Amino acid sequence: MAHEPIRRIALVGFGEVGGIFGRDFAAQGIDVSIFDILLHAQESREAMLAKARDVKVHAKESLADSVRDAELVISAVTASSALDVAKDASRLLRAGQFFLDINSVSPATKRAMADLFAHGQGRFVEAAVMAAVPPQRLKVPMLLGGSHAAELAPRLRALGMNATPASDRVGVPSAVKMCRSVMIKGLEALTVECLFAARRHGAEEAVLASLAATYPDMGWKGKLPDYLISRVAEHGKRRAAEMREAARALRDVGLDPLMAEATAERQEWLVGEIAGLDAGGLTDESFSWRALADAIDAALKAAKKE
Repeated sequence: MAHEPIRRIALVGFGEVGGIFGRDFAAQGIDVSIFDILLHAQESREAMLAKARDVKVHAKESLADSVRDAELVISAVTASSALDVAKDASRLLRAGQFFLDINSVSPATKRAMADLFAHGQGRFVEAAVMAAVPPQRLKVPMLLGGSHAAELAPRLRALGMNATPASDRVGVPSAVKMCRSVMIKGLEALTVECLFAARRHGAEEAVLASLAATYPDMGWKGKLPDYLISRVAEHGKRRAAEMREAARALRDVGLDPLMAEATAERQEWLVGEIAGLDAGGLTDESFSWRALADAIDAALKAAKKE
């Protein structure tokens, strides 16, 4: 059955992902409204409004205002806020409106969201975003779950999105994402711990050579270490929150989340060490994990002398 193309979208959360999606949707002539709680904070309001103007989307003063006329509502907030946003939206959405949650939360949290919408008129669909958004933008792979996933997927693809229905059961795509995150974000945390220690011992070149010999196709002697550590440096706080959701997903199936919790702690550690440093250039091509490690070590040595 053919559907009319989606022409009105609301984005809840206007951070990195919301900004990218908003710009790409607006460039297609879609009417995009956004709401972010930072619009209510004096220190961030003007920057958010300027960003909205630049992206060519309409900033709204409340969640209700942003979703009122939207055919599709996309929630791209923090993991800790995702359930509250779903709760509020479930009371606001009318028949025919879709709510797409793309946040990295546990299967149990996704199911709790779906339960909220079961008592309302909006149609809940979960999405697990399976790669970093910035390189691929709207084309980033997404797995959809829920009873409305198969219906929404072709309409998202018509918007240029790479959406695949994975299950009619809510929670399955999230489980895929959470289990994958144990590996991906764990690798990032291991890289921080391994290479920062190796540099303090003056052994990083030999360690990298050994890793490259063992895993020759991964890029250990190339850009991989900078990339992995830059992701923690830039997004460690959010990634740690996501790993705590992964830990919950593991507990829900009776597995102690030893690695997931340790990953969250190491991601948070790097963010904490960066705080107070002159940490510019974390996202550009000049990022150097060695320079960051040296800056952290210098700060620690200076603190010991005080």
